Amino acid sequence: MGSFEAKTVSRYFDQIAKNRILAIIPARGGSKGVHRKNIRKLLGKPLINYTIEAAAQCPLIDRCIVSTEDQEIKQFSLEAGAEVIDRPIELATDTASSEDVVRHVLEDCLKKGELPEFFVLLQPTSPLRDEKVLTDCIESSLKAKSRCTISVTEVEHHPYKAFYVENGMLTPLKDRQSLSKPRQQLPHVVRQNGAIYFLESASFLEQNSFYIEPALPFYMDADVSIDIDHERDFLLCEALLLNKATKGI
Repeated sequence: MGSFEAKTVSRYFDQIAKNRILAIIPARGGSKGVHRKNIRKLLGKPLINYTIEAAAQCPLIDRCIVSTEDQEIKQFSLEAGAEVIDRPIELATDTASSEDVVRHVLEDCLKKGELPEFFVLLQPTSPLRDEKVLTDCIESSLKAKSRCTISVTEVEHHPYKAFYVENGMLTPLKDRQSLSKPRQQLPHVVRQNGAIYFLESASFLEQNSFYIEPALPFYMDADVSIDIDHERDFLLCEALLLNKATKGI
């Protein structure tokens, strides 16, 4: 938990900016899979710009804040039109949690009396999530009066058909019977794709989690659910963006 404990948050409910939605984009300088990926050029444009532009073009979002410790990312973000909050270096390590990063942004807003009623967490590694997808997600969440909405996509392989390795041997993750069951007889399973997390700010500050029950799913197609983590993801995104441009979509 941060400096504001759950019991303290309720004292600030009167400072919540009703019906205001803040986009939070976490973008640290370090990355393992792809060097400096948040500002690497994707079809000539820094990767982070795709997410900043999606937030700026979404009519339901009031502010967009990039959280970073990196001066180059800060400059790119400011030039793209986003606000920037300087992230403490201890929140920019490989072990720092996204929850702590978001809490840092919301607590700063809270101290200034600018806590938004809702925030949407947008990772810059999901460049194919455009303003239309973002608007659809927020609209569906507000219509359902959901405190938590998470973007998901269908799993490529059902987890009940997976194994874990114990003492060097395969053991069914679920049970022996599930391994041979037709997919249609197994529970409908989706996975979070990392593109959108839409939450009520006060609930997040109380629970310090991006999963708050009851959580509403927002379904996204696999071809817009790519989360850039490897070089091949960049190549795939470039191909999909070029195809989209060719078709004039």
